[in-house]
Amino acid sequence: MPNEGTTSRPWLSVIIPAHNGERWLTQALQSIADQADAGIEVIVVDSSAVDTSCDIARGFSDRLTLCVFRRPDLLSWMAKTNFAVAAATAEWVCMLHQDDLWVSGRGAAISGWLAADPEGVMHLHSAYVIDTAGRRLGQWRCPLPTSMRPVPPRLLLERLLVQNFVAIPTPTIRREAYLRVGGLDERLWYTADWDLYLKLLSVGGVHYHPEPLACFRVHGSSLTMSGSRGGDDFRRQMEIVLDRHIGKLESSTREAVRRLGRASISINVSLAAFNNGQPGQILAALATLLSLGPRGLLRYFRYSRIIERAYPRLRARLTGGL
Repeated sequence: MPNEGTTSRPWLSVIIPAHNGERWLTQALQSIADQADAGIEVIVVDSSAVDTSCDIARGFSDRLTLCVFRRPDLLSWMAKTNFAVAAATAEWVCMLHQDDLWVSGRGAAISGWLAADPEGVMHLHSAYVIDTAGRRLGQWRCPLPTSMRPVPPRLLLERLLVQNFVAIPTPTIRREAYLRVGGLDERLWYTADWDLYLKLLSVGGVHYHPEPLACFRVHGSSLTMSGSRGGDDFRRQMEIVLDRHIGKLESSTREAVRRLGRASISINVSLAAFNNGQPGQILAALATLLSLGPRGLLRYFRYSRIIERAYPRLRARLTGGL
């Protein structure tokens, strides 16, 4: 349970995997400092070739409980995150990438949730989507009931298998559970977080809160935009996770969810190709969607949150915010 106002042991460790973070790292760290909570520990693991990001982080040593590691040997964000979670001293951990932000009051809100429901393994909330200038483009919600805590595991598994609808800066995870399930799979450069959330479902309850308490930034150099240019590998990243976890569903619903998941992957691949100037796959993906039938289409749009995810990126592109 959180223990606010003490410095003997943090109640929350914030993991920031950094690389050439000069553009936004100051804003990310300031958003944590603005919480004014001495019980929050920040662990920055930087793989940059120069000291700039580490120097920025150390500049917050008078405002944050801070650990900074310079690890150029840890190139992937997954490896840096796993290293930092192993080094963390708090009972709970969360991820904040260098281009994302916290909203005012996030620390206090999480502290209250953990005090009210201390037995779960993960607390989620919604997020704002912002552009390069920090303008809010929309809100990213999870297709989960807010009145059922914890969320029924079968319901969460079914919907999460269709699409990863969890923005990285929104989960708070029990550290012991993270370590027990093996943390992030470092072979999954795009879907490691999705895989982690699905693994966590097997070890405890997940709670969802509708409040938007973080900002997820869309920009041209993000992993979603830059990493998706190899279409076959991008598709395979998602197929691995779907195939790995689909067997956890009961046989009566497994094939229907598999079809939804495959359709969702096709849409994700076609949208990524479109963003990278290759619109040719859109028609094939739409045909896959139509093959789901009216009920399947409705479930897809509900579970995938495709409009909430795609519209802010389109808006950013049209307004020059990428």
